[in-house]
Amino acid sequence: MATNKLLLTFAICRLIVTVGLTLRPTELLRLGLDGQLSLDPTDMETASLDFGMMSRAEPLAVFHPASAEDVVRLVGAAYGSVNGFTVSAKGHGHSINGQAQTSHGVVIEMSGSVKKLAQLSPLVPMEQEEQEQRYVDVWGGELWIDVLRATLEYGLAPKSWTDYLYLSVGGTLSNAGISGQAFNHGPQISNVYELDVVTGKGDLLTCSEEQNSELFHAVLGGLGQFGIITRARIPLEPAPQRVRWIRALYSNFTAFTKDQEFLISLHGHPNSQKFDYIEGFVIVDDGLINNWRSSFFSPRNPVKITSFNANGGVLYCLEVTKNYDESSANSIDQEIEALLEKLDFIPTSVFTTDLPYVDFLDRVHKNELKLRSKGLWDVPHPWLNLFVPKSRISDFDNGVFKGILGNKTSGPILIYPMNKDKWDHRSSVVTPDEQVFYLVAFLRSALDTVIGRDESQSLEYLTNQNRQILRFCDDAGIKLKQYLPHYTTQEEWMDHFGDKWAQFYQRKMEFDPRRILATGQRIFKPSFTTKVASCARDPDRPFGLPLDLVCGIFHTQLVPVPLIWYVQALLALINFLEEKMYLKHLGTAQG
Repeated sequence: MATNKLLLTFAICRLIVTVGLTLRPTELLRLGLDGQLSLDPTDMETASLDFGMMSRAEPLAVFHPASAEDVVRLVGAAYGSVNGFTVSAKGHGHSINGQAQTSHGVVIEMSGSVKKLAQLSPLVPMEQEEQEQRYVDVWGGELWIDVLRATLEYGLAPKSWTDYLYLSVGGTLSNAGISGQAFNHGPQISNVYELDVVTGKGDLLTCSEEQNSELFHAVLGGLGQFGIITRARIPLEPAPQRVRWIRALYSNFTAFTKDQEFLISLHGHPNSQKFDYIEGFVIVDDGLINNWRSSFFSPRNPVKITSFNANGGVLYCLEVTKNYDESSANSIDQEIEALLEKLDFIPTSVFTTDLPYVDFLDRVHKNELKLRSKGLWDVPHPWLNLFVPKSRISDFDNGVFKGILGNKTSGPILIYPMNKDKWDHRSSVVTPDEQVFYLVAFLRSALDTVIGRDESQSLEYLTNQNRQILRFCDDAGIKLKQYLPHYTTQEEWMDHFGDKWAQFYQRKMEFDPRRILATGQRIFKPSFTTKVASCARDPDRPFGLPLDLVCGIFHTQLVPVPLIWYVQALLALINFLEEKMYLKHLGTAQG
C-alpha cells in the first residue's frame, strides 16, 4: 500500500508540474483513487499508439481504474482544476487516427482494468415476452469476445456484432458497431437498454430511453465527446449452435447490388425466409481471390479473375450466413436453397462451409494470428470507411473500384447495404439521407517495412489514394459520410454533421463544457490553455523548495529519463512528508 501511494504521488506530481494544476499531490490522493496512475514506460508507449500506427501522442500519465468511481474522481479533478487537463478513454486501442490519444492529459485504460461482466438477468425458463428482456450488464472496457464467451455459457448472445470481436464495448458504442447483422437488428447502438456514463463534469449518470435520454442518445455514436461509458446493458437472444457460411461471386455490379438490396429488404420476414448476416467485398486482384477461397478450402489450382469474365477486371463477392441448431437442422438446406435460387450470381462460384457459431463470429481473429506470425499485423493501417448512398453506389463503383484502385490493393474492401430505419436518428451518428446506404470499407495495410513489397502497398501510396477517393466523391457530388470519421478542422466536422451540428454542439456544452474529453477526435479544443507550470511558489506553504525542484527537473529535462523517475519519487515523498509536518504544525498552533 505504501509503495502504491508513493508511485501514485510522484505520477500526480508530474501531472501537476506539467499542466500547472493548483492541486497539491495530497489533494489528488484524497480523491481516493483505488486504481493505478502510471508512468510505466510500457503503459506510456501503449497509450501513445493505436492500431492505425499513423500518429503518436504521449500522455502525461496512464490511469488504470479499479471502478467507475475512479473514473468519476479523475474526470472530476480534471473538470474542477483551474488550468485543467484532458482525459481520453481507451479500450483495445483499435482507433486509426489517434482518436483515443492525448498529449495534454491522462489516458484511461478501460480494457483489462476492471472485470464487470456477466451480471446477467434471470435465466430461468420464461414466457416469450419475458425472454425479450434478457440482458447482460457489461463494464465499458470489456471486449466483445469476452461478452460472447460469458453469455454463451447461458446459451445466449447479443444480437448485433462487429466483424472483429477484440474491441471494447464502450469503444464500439461510441461509434456505432456494425457488421452483417445490421440490416436486420441495426447497429450495436440500436441494441442497448441502458448506460452508465461519466460526463465531462465528473457526474456518473444512468441513462436510457426513459432516464436522462438526451445523454443516452448523445453518447451512442458520440465519438466519446459527451462522456465515458462505464456500464452498458446489452439485450440478449438465444444463441444458435452452428452457422452455414456461403459465398458467391458476381462479375456484374448491378446484379450484385440488386441481390444485396433484395436480401436486406427481407428483414421483416420470419427467420426461415431470410439470411442472418449479409455482407460482401470487392476483389480486384488474383491474390485476394485465392486468399478468399483459402478461408473455405485449400484448392490445388489457383483461381484467376479472368476465368470469371470479370467486368472491368473486378469481381464482387456476396457473403451470407444462416444460423441453425438441432431443431432447425433438417430444414436449413431447403431454406438456403429457396433464397439462393432468387439470386443472380455466377452459378459455378458458390462456396459453402459449416462451423460453430462462435467460430464464425471470431473469424477475423484467426486471420489476425496468421498476420501476427508473419509480422504483418503491427503495421500502419490507413483505413477508410465510408457510408455511400444507394443512388450513387454505381457511380462509386465506376470511379473507384474500376478506376482509382487499378488492379492492386493491400487488404479487404468490404461493401454491403444497410437499412436506415434500423438506425435511431436521435443518436449522434450521421448517415446518408437515403433509406438504403452502403458501407464501403477499405481495410488496407501499409507494408513499407516488408522486403520486396510493391510500391502500391506503401503508406504514402495508400494515403494518397484515400485522398483521391474522397476527392473523386466530392467532385462527383456523392454525398457520402465517413464512418469512424477523421477530420482536422472544426469546419470539416461541421460539414460532416450537417443539420446535426447545432445539436451536437449544444450537447457538448451541456455534458462536457470544458471540452476535456476525447480531444484526439479533434472536434473541439479544450477551454483551458495547457502549458508547463510557471513553478510559482504557493504562498500558503512554509516549504516550497521541493515543488520548485520537481518543476525544474521537468522544465529543463536535464536529468536522463530513467533516473528522473527515481528523483521524482523521492521529491514527491519529501513533499508528501512536508505537508504532513505542516498540517501537524497547524494543529499544534491551533491547539
